[in-house]
Amino acid sequence: MQTALSLVVLAISVGTAALVSAADVVAPNPDLTAEGVPPIPAALAAKVAPYTEFRPATAVSWHPTKRELIVARRAVNTTQLHRVAEPGGELRQLTDFAEPVRFGLWWPKAPDTMIFTRDAGGNEQQQLYRLDARAPAPIALTDATRKHELAGITHARDRLLVESTDVDKTGRRESPTLDITLVDPLDANKARKIATLPGTGWGDFTFSFDDHRVAMIEFKSVNESYVWLMDVANGDRRRLLPVANASPARPIASSDLNFARNGKGLFLATDRDGEFRRLAYLDIGSGAVEYFGEGGDWDVESIALSPDGRTLAVITNEAGVGVLRLYDAATRKALARPRMPIGNVRGLVWHENSRDLAVSVNSAQSPSDVYAIDVRDNRVVRWTENKVPGLDASSFRSAEPMTWKTFDARTIGGFIVRPPPRFTGKRPVIVSIHGGPEGQARPGFMGRWNYFIDELGIAVIEPNVRGSTGYGKTFVALDNGMHREDSVKDIGALFDWIAAQPDLDPSRVLVEGGSYGGYMVLAVSTLYPERIAGTIDVVGVANFVSFLENTESYRRDLRRVEYGDERDPAMRAFLTRISPVNNADRIKAPLFVVHGRNDPRVPYTEAEQIVNAARKNGVPVWYLLAANEGHGYARKANVDFLFYAMTAFLETYLLK
Repeated sequence: MQTALSLVVLAISVGTAALVSAADVVAPNPDLTAEGVPPIPAALAAKVAPYTEFRPATAVSWHPTKRELIVARRAVNTTQLHRVAEPGGELRQLTDFAEPVRFGLWWPKAPDTMIFTRDAGGNEQQQLYRLDARAPAPIALTDATRKHELAGITHARDRLLVESTDVDKTGRRESPTLDITLVDPLDANKARKIATLPGTGWGDFTFSFDDHRVAMIEFKSVNESYVWLMDVANGDRRRLLPVANASPARPIASSDLNFARNGKGLFLATDRDGEFRRLAYLDIGSGAVEYFGEGGDWDVESIALSPDGRTLAVITNEAGVGVLRLYDAATRKALARPRMPIGNVRGLVWHENSRDLAVSVNSAQSPSDVYAIDVRDNRVVRWTENKVPGLDASSFRSAEPMTWKTFDARTIGGFIVRPPPRFTGKRPVIVSIHGGPEGQARPGFMGRWNYFIDELGIAVIEPNVRGSTGYGKTFVALDNGMHREDSVKDIGALFDWIAAQPDLDPSRVLVEGGSYGGYMVLAVSTLYPERIAGTIDVVGVANFVSFLENTESYRRDLRRVEYGDERDPAMRAFLTRISPVNNADRIKAPLFVVHGRNDPRVPYTEAEQIVNAARKNGVPVWYLLAANEGHGYARKANVDFLFYAMTAFLETYLLK
């Protein structure tokens, strides 16, 4: 049976009189350059349209005195901030810019003044702005030539902690540093730099309740980080964990610092004494680490102490599902568990009253929505609700956990979403590989991809190959350095699993991935060219050497720990050998490459390298480049066209 796309292509290719008119196709907008992408039928865009209208909502911050929320949700083309005055209340838009705005807060010292952050064109060069009540335009608070992040706020609620670093579009700067500065957003001229820190992997800043000290994490890799304590007055710092001058047998990773109310210790998550990050209390004086709370083979992934220092909110990652727990900070005893809706809980946003806690929850049947927990009464109330006319999200398919044995007899896990039973026969498969590599595929809302599952009858598999988080620190390190291709072999073993399933078609398998997942699918296309029907590479790495040399310098040292140091001759030779662009002659399946012109992480030149190399080999290549995007697409107009093109690619090469 011919699809709408194949009919269009046929009409063009044979030069029939009934040529497709401009009104019958969807042209890419002026910011998109599409090469090799055939005309997209307007009928296809109309059919998939309902699946493009989901508007997930995320809790951002509370008003400092009122019981009302700021949430982030797409307005027309980009995510903007909205005010919600009460549960179920109307979302009133607060920001309206061409660029996405995902974070903001009302300033406690001037509650009608908003502080927010945004970048430009996806370049991740964040800047801070102040938007005064009834002001026609925001006021920039930071140096536009540098990159900034909002790192925290004092307990006195009178200063912001801002981290900043230089940007280097050549990617050649070595030994970058990070400035830590206190900023009064009502008078940015009074900014005071606390310290200049070596490297750029600093984060998780938390102030003591008297604002005299700040604790922070120095991040080296997913497996190695250090806890530091700094004097706010003079910038002097000392290492707390691992103990200064100590050399642990294995690296330690810690995160999510929160200063205890009495100033004597820190609440944190750490894997110092096991495979997983457990909830712990670090005594600053003695250095002792005391574990508490419910535990298992899972990581504590988020901790937030209430403003009064009395209640700890904790999210644990349990088999990929975010679970919320509460603890009394003084006794460290578990409090009654809130009765949360089924789904993944993420984000912990406390109100200044220390009673209301906002979170965001999504599931297979629900986009992200905002809920608030009254921790005194243990009552959960829904604040936002996503509904799309014409679609019944409750019918969307849920992910099922799956496992398979890989080449070295290890067990690899992941999730599969099978299409509805009305689709008979062996079903085509998309294998969607997460980025990171220290990421994790987790069950949740599939968004636009529900169209592939419910309307096209495609099964979607999301594997967690070695190097993924959520399975312990040994597993996450298995792909480091010279072991990089072992994770690709895990996908080869997955193809064997697919072939053994009675309901899946091993001759119709397409691989898709973004960022590091983009490298993975390109590597799969070179190592297993006969086992796939197509490849979709989104902002992926094609050449590890050029990637490491050209990624923004504030990221490079962190990536070298994971991938290897390209300055070392042996490692450079290895990275050169395994890079997909140097093996492009093995690619046989059609290739769709997607990138953003302003990507600071994986420069768009990675896309151009693989596009040119594959075309020389005669492989059909579709290439989509967005001039106003970075590491992924954030504008609905661009995401929609990408979705149309992906659907056309699937119809052409997977569903044939």
